[in-house]
Amino acid sequence: MQILLWAGFLVLVAIFLVIDLGVFNKKDHQISAKEALGWTGIWVSLALLFGGFVYYLYETNWMQLLAPDNVLLFNGKEALLKFYTGFLIEKSLSLDNIFVMAMVFAYFRIPLKYQHEVLFWGILGAMVFRGIMIFAGTALIAQFYWVNYLFGLLLLYSAIQMLRARHEDADLLNSPVVRFIKRFYSISTHLSEGKFFVMEGGKRAVTILFVALVVIETTDVLFAVDSIPAIFAITTDPFLVFTSNIFAILGLRSLYFVLADFMDRFRYLKYSLIFILAFVGVKIMLAHHYAFPTILSLGVIIGTLIAGIAASYYANRRGKPAVVPFSSSEHGLQAQLSDREPVAVAVEKTVVSPDKKHIG
Repeated sequence: MQILLWAGFLVLVAIFLVIDLGVFNKKDHQISAKEALGWTGIWVSLALLFGGFVYYLYETNWMQLLAPDNVLLFNGKEALLKFYTGFLIEKSLSLDNIFVMAMVFAYFRIPLKYQHEVLFWGILGAMVFRGIMIFAGTALIAQFYWVNYLFGLLLLYSAIQMLRARHEDADLLNSPVVRFIKRFYSISTHLSEGKFFVMEGGKRAVTILFVALVVIETTDVLFAVDSIPAIFAITTDPFLVFTSNIFAILGLRSLYFVLADFMDRFRYLKYSLIFILAFVGVKIMLAHHYAFPTILSLGVIIGTLIAGIAASYYANRRGKPAVVPFSSSEHGLQAQLSDREPVAVAVEKTVVSPDKKHIG
């Protein structure tokens, strides 16, 4: 009966996506902060409501949808806490994704009205990749206990890398991902009304929108290497891991439009995320020696996020200058990129085709 549980959830997600893109966002338009905030509230509410289903499912094993050997069977409260904790971890760690998304859109000067569709397809791909990684990780943990130590060290290493990370100096046109794309397609210098593929000079070419999509997709896979092991520190139940991940990803697009313009105000939130990565890294390495209560993990994560937000608010009140990462607004793009030539110009400087409309 487990196949019905998984199939039902995937159908539910498909319905959400169709309603989102096919009904409410059918036409390309600029997403306002008010609209994005409304959608963020909807996605969070849906996640909270799904938590109620998780409680009922694990408490009663409704329709015998769960395997009889599930360790959380008839323990709906613990399953609910693990789902919410996993959701909060994934949502927290996705904040760094928002920095990168803003950087990519700023670098390629993608207009606001086209960003929603790029994010939609990027997030759809992220669901597939994360699903594969979740099932592979679950199987590894079940077979080899030492994988916990590997994942823990990976999270600690990621925390150190996040502490040292700088997004400002990225040169995306010369990144390995863009060089790989250019091996197969020319890159058009025009947006072509939101299209990913165009015909130029009798040949198929990809647009800057497609390049931005692939860059976002590949960076999300790299971020998943951090976030997937992080939730394994909370639970290895595949259904709870997958569903909490998907609900966090579903709301990522709208959260981007809410936060991207003023992420600089949360200057100390980065350190909260670093602490969370380090905490769950230690937690997963100690899994065979000490079982951290789920409610304790949830409290530590919430407390750490609140501390980061409060410290940022206090610093803003005192007027300390902040380093502005990247903004998604057109005004922000112009301000930040005024000293850099447009991507189209930079692209055309590397043109090798005779018509100088695309690069190869």
